[in-house]
Amino acid sequence: MRKWLPLVAICLGAFILLVDVTIVNVALPSMASDLHASFTSLQWVMDMYALALAALLLAAGSLADLFGHRRLYVIGLTVFALASLAAALAPNAATLITARAVQGVGGAAMFATSAALVAATYQGRDRGTAFGVWGAVNGAAAALGPVLGGLLTQGFGWQAIFLVNLPVAVVAVALTLRVLPVGRRGAGRVDLPGALAFTVAAAALTYALIRGGEDGWTGGLTIGSFVLAGVAAIAFVLAELRSSHPMLDLSLLRRPTFSGLLGSAVLFQAGSFGALVYVSLWLQNVLGLSPIRGGLALMPLAVASFVVAAAAGRHAHRIAPALSIGGGMVLIGVGAAVLWQSVSAGSHAPSLFAGLAVMGAGVGLATPVLVSSAVEAVPPHRSGMAGGAVNTFRQLGMSLGIALFGSMFTARMREVTSHGGSVRAAYASGLDRIFLASAVAALAGGVVVLLTVRRSQGDRTPRSAPAPEQRDLAVRGG
Repeated sequence: MRKWLPLVAICLGAFILLVDVTIVNVALPSMASDLHASFTSLQWVMDMYALALAALLLAAGSLADLFGHRRLYVIGLTVFALASLAAALAPNAATLITARAVQGVGGAAMFATSAALVAATYQGRDRGTAFGVWGAVNGAAAALGPVLGGLLTQGFGWQAIFLVNLPVAVVAVALTLRVLPVGRRGAGRVDLPGALAFTVAAAALTYALIRGGEDGWTGGLTIGSFVLAGVAAIAFVLAELRSSHPMLDLSLLRRPTFSGLLGSAVLFQAGSFGALVYVSLWLQNVLGLSPIRGGLALMPLAVASFVVAAAAGRHAHRIAPALSIGGGMVLIGVGAAVLWQSVSAGSHAPSLFAGLAVMGAGVGLATPVLVSSAVEAVPPHRSGMAGGAVNTFRQLGMSLGIALFGSMFTARMREVTSHGGSVRAAYASGLDRIFLASAVAALAGGVVVLLTVRRSQGDRTPRSAPAPEQRDLAVRGG
């Protein structure tokens, strides 16, 4: 059993950082009441965390290569815990949003290192098992977030959803320092121009999507933000082409499997979780459910995700990655389409159950393989970069999904209420739009995967015999 202690340490960090992507969902009405927060502020409470994760993951991966993955993982856990405490003590929405951003900084350090730590610690059949467990924890954490959020919010207040991170982080730090090797510093430098350009591009695009939904798509700030995002994206490409130590080696994008996985990662996260925040608002604000009952209404997604991920992870080595990931995304799309057809102005919580269960099965099928397939699609010395990149694009998909779906949701609600529709009808109509968008995103991602992703054959030595670079990584502690 001792050989699995490193996996426990890694999974504890992965669990709390991914739970915090969605745990806030059912607490939003309580936060809005206590902190007198607007709808835009609620979006930023959700989005700022996912945005910080997405914007900083690649930079965190570069730092990990320089200072060692274990070192950065422990630093990330510490920053995350302190920011969670600050979020719990926040007296207003602005402080809470700032604390969420700092949480994202710590989460980026943790997320950028976890896949590489798993890959460096386990080999052969154990690696497949480890990635299966890690993937199950990833999928279940995001899916369980609303359930845990409901239990904690109703039982102890919304502050508890942040305070619960503290003891878990303490245990994770203690276990990490005991069972993972120290490692040594690497060579090279951090790609600061690339990190800055990517951060500006991601932030400007997210802001433009939120601003467009609030104030219209032709407003000066909205258009200016889109332009800034485009300019920053071009600057990022130029910076990576010129850097001797890029955050993302753009030559990897010439590999269809890797580039297909990056694109599908955005669509996977948006299609799976982008709509949940608005479902939670509907459950509590319209149906009048308590936070616990609102969280439990989303339980089919969590249960199906965990069960399928645990089963799929054990047999991942026998199934082509395209079938696992692509098939999972198709299931997510089908589940979202079921929700699109099921929810109306007269619906209640049980209308969600079938669609959420199908979506959860898709999440569980795709998650364990998504990161490991990206790692195996590139040369061994780029495995950390590949894992960081696919997780970056996942969180970018979450951030953009919340922002874009929020714009669609508010626009549709305004349209319905302006024509005399009730609030209940307006909410249902808004959800109708975002469920359809979720279905389209997930199905499109599934098609991309099925067309581009192939099992890696030539880049790696057999799984039972780690490459020299992997052995060196294991000696250095990731």
